[in-house]
Amino acid sequence: MKHLLWATILLLLTPLASAETYRISGKATYADNSAVSLGYVYVNCEQGAFECYQYRGTEAMTNAYGEFTMVIDADSEEDGIEILLTLKGENFTHIIDLSKHQNSPEGKVYQNLKLQQNPTASGVMMGFGCFIVLFVVAFVSVLLRTGSRLSTKRGRLEFMGYRQAKQLECPKCKEMVFQHELVKHLIVDHDLDPLEAGEITGMVMRRSWSEEE
Repeated sequence: MKHLLWATILLLLTPLASAETYRISGKATYADNSAVSLGYVYVNCEQGAFECYQYRGTEAMTNAYGEFTMVIDADSEEDGIEILLTLKGENFTHIIDLSKHQNSPEGKVYQNLKLQQNPTASGVMMGFGCFIVLFVVAFVSVLLRTGSRLSTKRGRLEFMGYRQAKQLECPKCKEMVFQHELVKHLIVDHDLDPLEAGEITGMVMRRSWSEEE
C-alpha cells in the first residue's frame, strides 16, 4: 500500500517536473510604428485546436515602450503547438519552439507584433485639443473687444486709466449732468439756493446708489 502511494505521487509529479517555463518577448507597434503602450497581449486558440486550450487566456501587458514578456509552461509534448497572440483584436501566430527557447542566451524567444491599425486619439489629447480651441476663441474675442474699445477716444482713455465721470439726471430739467457739476447746474441754471442745491444733489446721488445696489 505504501509503495502504491509513492508511485501515485511520482506519477502526478512527473508532468510538472518535465514542464519548463517558456517566455515570449517582443515589442508591439501600430501601423505607424508607434508603440502600443499599456495594451494586453493574450493567448487565443484556433477553433478546435484543443492542445492549445490550456494556454488560452494567459496575458501580459505592454510597457510604455510597447515591450512585453509572456510566460507559459510547456513540456516536450507541446513542442510545435500553434497558439495565437491577440492584441487589440488582431491575431499573430506563434509556434512553440522549445529548442529555440533552450538555446537562447536570454532564455526567451522573440516575436514582435505589428498591428495593421493606427492608434486612436486618446481622450486626454482630445480634451487638450478642445481646451486649445476654447482658449483661442476666448483670446480672439477679448482681442476684438479690446480693439473695438481702443478705436474710440473714450475707450483709449479708459485703457490708460481715465474713466468718464458719472452722470446724474437733473430733477428739474431732466438733463444729464456730470455728478460733480450737478450742484453748480442747480445753482446757475435753476437759480437755487446753494444749501437746497446740495440737498437735492444728495438725494439724487443716494437714489443712484440704491439703484446700483
